[in-house]
Amino acid sequence: MAVEPNQPPTYVLTLACRDRPGLVFAVSSWLMDMGGNILDSQQFDDPMGRNFFMRVHFESADAGLDRLRDSFGPVASEHGMEWQMFSAVEPYRTLVLVSKFGHCLNDLLFRQSTGSLNIVIPAIVSNHRDFERLAGTYDIPFYYVPVTPDTKDEAEARLLELVDELGIDLVVLARYMQVLSDQSCKKLEGKVINIHHSFLPSFKGAKPYHQAHDRGVKLIGATAHYVTADLDEGPIIEQGVTRVNHRMTPNEMVQAGREVEAQVLTRAVQWHAEQRVLLDGGRVVIFP
Repeated sequence: MAVEPNQPPTYVLTLACRDRPGLVFAVSSWLMDMGGNILDSQQFDDPMGRNFFMRVHFESADAGLDRLRDSFGPVASEHGMEWQMFSAVEPYRTLVLVSKFGHCLNDLLFRQSTGSLNIVIPAIVSNHRDFERLAGTYDIPFYYVPVTPDTKDEAEARLLELVDELGIDLVVLARYMQVLSDQSCKKLEGKVINIHHSFLPSFKGAKPYHQAHDRGVKLIGATAHYVTADLDEGPIIEQGVTRVNHRMTPNEMVQAGREVEAQVLTRAVQWHAEQRVLLDGGRVVIFP
């Protein structure tokens, strides 16, 4: 993310708590005391769950991130807030996992290289070597980690090692065709985004687009969601659809579906990296 010359450092605060009077005042008063200036503020009161969500983008010339975090801690404790605070311009360190379909990976790599996504990809991990050369064209290390029934535990252990070694903030499953264990899902909760076609649960197994073609579907799409132990049932971040018709072959439907998958995954990664997504149980709140 580009920074204007002489602009004070900017930060993003996100929080969630039970709704109660005085929450906005508590945050704005704290910012005033810290010499901060609000650039953008969004909030949502959930009338059904009685929960409050807030995202504040602010600048502060006098206090660094550590001091801001330390000073906000007592405010959060007083109001029972779950909160996070990040630099608004520091790119998310994003580990991308891929198998044999590269459309989502290619889109993420290009957008990272042009600066349109606030991420940096320090490594790509795959259970196949198909995209090793593509990674090389972007000067990104490529880790080949084969997965078999006998090596699955070792492969996941290596994945978690890389997450720690590389200081990873976000893991993206860019059509990575392996299921993460419950233990890994719990350890990386809220930090793994997956993309898949939106035919589930109707068309399972191999060649879902061909199955959809045989049934004459009129809409195809994709879903990006956080990964949980419940397969493909984590909180949904973004979805997209496109129309198809009887003139399209199964392969043309596959291509159309891949374009939607890449677009949907990119939007989900962008919103996460800009701290615009707040978990709310089995769903999310998104501040666009």
